[in-house]
Amino acid sequence: MTGSARQRFESKTIVVTGAAQGIGEAVTRLLIAEGAFVYALDVNEDRLASLSAEMNRLRRVLEPVAVDISRADRVESTVARIENRLPIDGLVNGAGVLFPGSFEATTPESWANTFNVNVNGTFFVSHSVALRMIRRGAGAIVTIASNAGTTPRVNMSAYCASKAATVMLTKCMGLELGKHGIRCNVVSPGSTNTAMLMALDSDPNARDQKLIDGDQNLYRTGIPLGRIAEPEDIAMAVAFLLSDEAKHITLHDLVVDGGATL
Repeated sequence: MTGSARQRFESKTIVVTGAAQGIGEAVTRLLIAEGAFVYALDVNEDRLASLSAEMNRLRRVLEPVAVDISRADRVESTVARIENRLPIDGLVNGAGVLFPGSFEATTPESWANTFNVNVNGTFFVSHSVALRMIRRGAGAIVTIASNAGTTPRVNMSAYCASKAATVMLTKCMGLELGKHGIRCNVVSPGSTNTAMLMALDSDPNARDQKLIDGDQNLYRTGIPLGRIAEPEDIAMAVAFLLSDEAKHITLHDLVVDGGATL
């Protein structure tokens, strides 16, 4: 939460997937701080309950929804239930998984699981929400991808491929849905201080310095700004693209990585 007094999302209803942790949680908190009613979707019921309890104590408006977005039928019933209460003004596709490992060690199961959440889930939610937005002739969709969607990474082939797919899916959505007044954009973070990043190395200090400095053995450049992003850095970019401040921006991929991909 930035402490901003702006209320860019007053009277807006926004769905956020992957809302219970990491970047999705930061997005949820910022949107609520700026006046939105957020439907927080996540598969982690315990984290959702904790976030919901905190928001209730602060008298913030959030509705937790436990759902597996890789299940098309459950996504459709969830979106239908939300729309029966409030029209969805915005969608943030924040849910994602990463199973690191070399290409040769990648199993069909880990490949399928990655695509089931990162790609299929993004499609299922976006499709279900967009059909309702089309009827109203307005809406904004932001997909959180990764700079790994355009830059190859060692030991991340499934993740990189899935994020590249979500970038192109979102741009194609934007191309077709623009005539209905629906904007579709992408935010592509670089290394960000989340549980997903922490899982890559048990020593956070060594990990962060390696990412900042770069690693020639991994064909990886460093981060010119000299820091790992915080989830709030990404959330601010997402909120901008969702807001009316970006009302003439669509099909855009906003890279937020401190210059890491040069």
